[in-house]
Amino acid sequence: MLEKLKEKVCAANIELSKKGIVIYTWGNVSELDAETKLVVIKPSGVPYETMTPDDMVVLDLEGSIIEGHYKPSSDAPTHLEIYRNFPEIKSVTHTHSAYATSFAQAGTPLKAFGTTHADYFYGEVPVTRELSEDEVASDYELNTGKVIAETIKRLNINPVAIPAILVKSHGPFIFGKNAENCVHNAVVLEEIAKMNYLTMNINPHTMPIPQYLLDKHYLRKHGKNAYYGQK
Repeated sequence: MLEKLKEKVCAANIELSKKGIVIYTWGNVSELDAETKLVVIKPSGVPYETMTPDDMVVLDLEGSIIEGHYKPSSDAPTHLEIYRNFPEIKSVTHTHSAYATSFAQAGTPLKAFGTTHADYFYGEVPVTRELSEDEVASDYELNTGKVIAETIKRLNINPVAIPAILVKSHGPFIFGKNAENCVHNAVVLEEIAKMNYLTMNINPHTMPIPQYLLDKHYLRKHGKNAYYGQK
C-alpha cells in the first residue's frame, strides 16, 4: 500500500540526516495520505544509513499498524494526535536539532526578529507548557500531542502560517503540506533558532520585527497575492 508515499517519507527522513539537523536516529517524519487517511511514518530506531521505503510503517489515525515489519516511531502517537486535531496539517517532523531544542529546553519562544523568520513563520514560534508527572507516566507520547494541540488552540494559531511548535523540555515539532515541505520547514526552523540565539546575545534588547514588515515578507511568499518565485 502507498508505495509512492513510502518512498517520499523515506527520502524525507534521510534528508533530515543529510541536512545535519539529526544525528543517529534522533528524528522522524510522517505524512498523511489525504485519500485513505492513512499515515506513513519512520520505523523506530532504524538508522538513516540503512533505511529503505519498505521499512516505512503504515498506520491508521487510531494507531493500528496496517502494514510494516517494524514498530513505528515511538513518537507516532504524537503525530497522530496532531493529524486528528488539525486536518490542514499533512506532514509532521520531529527533531532534536541543537538550537531549536535549546530554546524548547529553556522554555523560550522564537521571536520574529527579522525577515528570514517572516518568510516562513507568521509570528512567534511558541513553547508548550511542561507536561505534568501524570502526563509523562501515562500515555506520554499521546499527551505530548495533546499539549501541542492545546497550545495551538489556546493561542489561536494557524498551524499552516506558524508551522512549528516547541515542546517544553523536549524539542520542536514541525508541520507541512507534505513530507518534503515539512523537512524544509524543519531545516529553516533550526536556522531561525540559531539566528534568534545570536541576535539575543548580540543585543538582548532587540525588539520583534514591525508587523508591517512581517506582513510584507510573509504574504509575498504565501497566500493568494503571493508574488515570490516563478509561476
